[in-house]
Amino acid sequence: MTETLSRPALRRLLRNRRRALSQSEQQRAAQALYRQLSQHPLLRRARHIALYLPQDGEIDPRPLLHALWQRRKQTYLPLLSHWPKSLMRFQRIDKRETLHKGRFGILQPKANLARQRQTWALDLLLLPLVGFDAFGGRLGMGGGFYDRALAFRRHRKHSQKPLLLGIAHECQKVQRLHLAPWDIPLLATVTDAGWYWRYS
Repeated sequence: MTETLSRPALRRLLRNRRRALSQSEQQRAAQALYRQLSQHPLLRRARHIALYLPQDGEIDPRPLLHALWQRRKQTYLPLLSHWPKSLMRFQRIDKRETLHKGRFGILQPKANLARQRQTWALDLLLLPLVGFDAFGGRLGMGGGFYDRALAFRRHRKHSQKPLLLGIAHECQKVQRLHLAPWDIPLLATVTDAGWYWRYS
């Protein structure tokens, strides 16, 4: 059924699915995601790791974030600028960080160029998503921020950095997404139920 929907209609359907999860279901999913990721070699090897803070029913990576701080990993959050409005950077944060609401009401640190890192210099990027498939496809919110931040990957065909992992609730999986020319495939998507590798 989902394969016949337009991208806007599919976004609405999948956002409603994740919003319908109860608080206890969200908490269980966050812990299950943590168990899927916390000891994985990709995470253990990475030093500079970007992730996000959840909103709109997104699966919550904060248990993982706290574990990364304990391991002294360098952690980054997306920083959306007001000008230019299409720009997203990644800024290092720690557990003492004071966050404030930025664009779209998303919590983010106060901009500090000295703490920012180029996207291509990150080791691992954990991306939020609205929908995904088992072939590396990712359906985002439609703003294109991650697409623009990762546009360099289209011109560096052999670039492996950063490794791209989508993270999501299992209920956000669809059979197949039709990728646009600007979409960058994910290495894998990780849910509360398991891993979906692009080449498996």
